[in-house]
Amino acid sequence: MMVRVSGLASGMDIDEIVKSMMQAERVPLDKLTQKKQYSEWQRDDYRSVNTALSELDKLISDGVGKQSSFIKKTVSVSNPDAISVRNVNSTSDFTGKINVTNLATAATMTSKPIKEVDKDTGKPIKIDSKEPLSKYGLVKHEISILAINKDGVFDLDESKVKKPYTLTIEPTDTLDSVINKINANSGVTVFFDQNSQQFSITAKNTGDVEGAAEIELGGEFFTGLLEMSNNNSEAGGTAGTNATVEYNGLKITRPSNTFQINGAEITVKKPTTEAVTFSSKADVDTILDTVTQFVNKYNEIIKKIQDKTSESKYRSYTPLTTEQKKAMTEDEVKLWEEKAKSGTLKNDSTLKNLLTTMRSSLYTSVSGMTGTNTLSKLGITTTSNYLEGGKLTIDEDKLRAAISEDPNAIYKLFMTEGKGTEKSSQGLARRLRADIQSSMKVITEKAGKAGYVNNMFTIGKSVNGLDTRISTFEAKLVKLETRYYNQFTAMEKAISKANSQSSSLSQYFS
Repeated sequence: MMVRVSGLASGMDIDEIVKSMMQAERVPLDKLTQKKQYSEWQRDDYRSVNTALSELDKLISDGVGKQSSFIKKTVSVSNPDAISVRNVNSTSDFTGKINVTNLATAATMTSKPIKEVDKDTGKPIKIDSKEPLSKYGLVKHEISILAINKDGVFDLDESKVKKPYTLTIEPTDTLDSVINKINANSGVTVFFDQNSQQFSITAKNTGDVEGAAEIELGGEFFTGLLEMSNNNSEAGGTAGTNATVEYNGLKITRPSNTFQINGAEITVKKPTTEAVTFSSKADVDTILDTVTQFVNKYNEIIKKIQDKTSESKYRSYTPLTTEQKKAMTEDEVKLWEEKAKSGTLKNDSTLKNLLTTMRSSLYTSVSGMTGTNTLSKLGITTTSNYLEGGKLTIDEDKLRAAISEDPNAIYKLFMTEGKGTEKSSQGLARRLRADIQSSMKVITEKAGKAGYVNNMFTIGKSVNGLDTRISTFEAKLVKLETRYYNQFTAMEKAISKANSQSSSLSQYFS
């Protein structure tokens, strides 16, 4: 190991001299490090744009890109205590009247009071729902429950329908634990009353299965300990019933109190003595909000891209080195880096092309459509200030009128499929999504995204190359610094030797 000698003989500050010499040698390394930092800033700015584009794409998908966004309706009901109505998938307005004869009910079963006898005293005892069932003579066995399904029927052909719920009861189980398992997993709800020692079962779904029981039980637990029948058609059981209504003069039955007719969901709540009328119209406020959210997000993207591509680039403000940051205050570093980071995407061709295609996609009419075939028909136009890059503005009164007249026509304007790959015949939002996704792919190839390693995208590969060059240059500087110190150490030794010889000669002459 070489020992460094720092100016003992020469009186020179060797460390400071070497530091100054290395500072000059480090200039190429600093440039490489600054270039890497700038590349990382550029990568992050690209990713920020991609995140914003992804948000717009999702907003379209969840908003104006869904027909359900344009079929939202407000429904007026003359007697909301008797029935409620909501739109599910009707694209047109609807009206009607309903008389409710009776409601759908669920099948039930009840047990006789449980009468267990104490083996020692011969006296009746009560079952404690928290005690192991083995205490009451129950051994391990399997039970089964077949209950009416959500459609109010079940087919006993197990190849066509779900099999009955089965449960193996262990002697260590309690009545409470068995009830909890049945309630959580089967088609019935079970209740045990500790005082009366009675057990009740109710089907979770309503309705009548013609010619069959709605609940069927199997296992010693039900027929032995609880002394219950095998199904609700026998003693201790009541049958489920269907809802009976008169809809626009037509008598119909349904197994549930909630059912759909022509895309509207109707829930009957109680029998009626006179017809209940209902009618629907477009939920203008909700649909307006959906369209407005899309326009606002689009404008936000336009501004972001335009700002980034026109941002000033300050070439004299390069990324700061570690040494430069040490010599500056925190505020000075912040102000410097604001300018150094500016302009990473200035005049970027991918983003400028995206702006052009997005504008074209939204402003060009949909060929093959009549009536509502442009945004302007909805009262959506570009702002008068050309410097805003084509941002949109909404005439709310005109948009409300268009929604009231035909909200489904607005959905078609945004999302009609068109003719094959012919872009001009596709809906505006469909075109826009294609533009966004195409540009996002290009940006991802250039800048990657979260979770990507550097060798998966162009800027990352460049950063990897810079890292290799930085490592190589740092190793070179270490060797160069060592050589400088070796040279100064040799000089110090030579001066020290000369001083020693001079001292000896002086002694002879003195």
